[in-house]
Amino acid sequence: RKGCKRKVEIGNCPGSMTMLQLDHANFLTYPPELDSQLYTLGISACRSNCHVSDTCVASTSFSDGTGTCYLKLSEFVCGYQSPALPSTSYVKVCGPVQPIPSPSSLGLGENNGLRLKAWIVTVVVVGTILGFIMFEGGLWWWCCRNSPKFGTLSAQYALLEYASGTPVQFSYKELQRSTKGFREKLGAGGFGAVYRGVLANRTVVAVKQLEGIEQGEKQFRMEVATISSTHHLNLVRLIGFCSEGRHRLLVYEFMKNGSLDNFLFTTEEQSGKLLNWDYRFKIALGTARGITYLHEECRDCIVHCDIKPENILMDENYNAKVSDFGLAKLINPKDHRHCTLTSVRGTRGYLAPEWLANLPVNSKSDVYSYGMVLLEIVSGRRNFEVSEETNRKKFSFWAYEEFEQFR
Repeated sequence: RKGCKRKVEIGNCPGSMTMLQLDHANFLTYPPELDSQLYTLGISACRSNCHVSDTCVASTSFSDGTGTCYLKLSEFVCGYQSPALPSTSYVKVCGPVQPIPSPSSLGLGENNGLRLKAWIVTVVVVGTILGFIMFEGGLWWWCCRNSPKFGTLSAQYALLEYASGTPVQFSYKELQRSTKGFREKLGAGGFGAVYRGVLANRTVVAVKQLEGIEQGEKQFRMEVATISSTHHLNLVRLIGFCSEGRHRLLVYEFMKNGSLDNFLFTTEEQSGKLLNWDYRFKIALGTARGITYLHEECRDCIVHCDIKPENILMDENYNAKVSDFGLAKLINPKDHRHCTLTSVRGTRGYLAPEWLANLPVNSKSDVYSYGMVLLEIVSGRRNFEVSEETNRKKFSFWAYEEFEQFR
């Protein structure tokens, strides 16, 4: 705190006094000086007030928009300079202002050269150490990647991502291992086949291999993010995905009781899976809630376009969950096996009339398909079946005629 000592006191100055300008400089001050020496003045006024004052030895003006002016009255001056300081300081000196000597004239040039060399040596040493660390880390990663224990560690991190609600990215090798080479097939649809899999953390999942996907990496990830952000009790949840080379896979939560068609279109002698009326009502209501969420409660209305019993899955408590929603955007329109919203896409027996008329579709198309599913839930038979009981007519047409006649 001693600061600088004057060679000639201001009061004993034989000539005129001047103010030495110091750009980007600030003087340190300590209580009790601080409270009584702060003013709001411009730079010129602050300098002039100090110049005419008998007690002021230095001034500092801040150009940060506050207009703060500090007049230092103590007999010592200490401070510092920095290009980042928005301030200009003036020191009262005796006689004309002398130019500030350069570091080389003060004998500091040699020291600066030594400092530069030391800095270069430091950078080289630190860079070498970091390069060695990165090499060792890469070698360790490669070894762990090919270790059987890596799958367990990866699954633990995947479980954390799943718990946070974000889709987990799997490698194709991981999904190939979890499905045992895609051995156990659960079903197949217009978007691809579905296989049963078990992750390293023992979570049972359903892995869907998408077909006809030619989207770029960025667009595919954006669509996956949209699907994964759709959460509802009656929608199958997306756990993760794989986008590796030409492989595009989606990983869903596993539904223990499978799809609705396995319960509706069978006999008790064949499987013993017949549903009572309470379960049928519960499934119909849950499906309607899931479709309503897609149409009215999402940020963007999602038209499913393929509502059918095969896309209605059930958990262990027979809660209905709609699957395969949002996949229409992922399909390549050039693939003849699939169609976009401007052409026919869906399943025979569940297509709304506007599909066949090549008209624009909306959420009402899903409502029509749901009506066909509801008819099948009540009757237990396919809506497009023809039998003697229906006078050789499609079941849906026969049911409508019976309804018109109040039978």
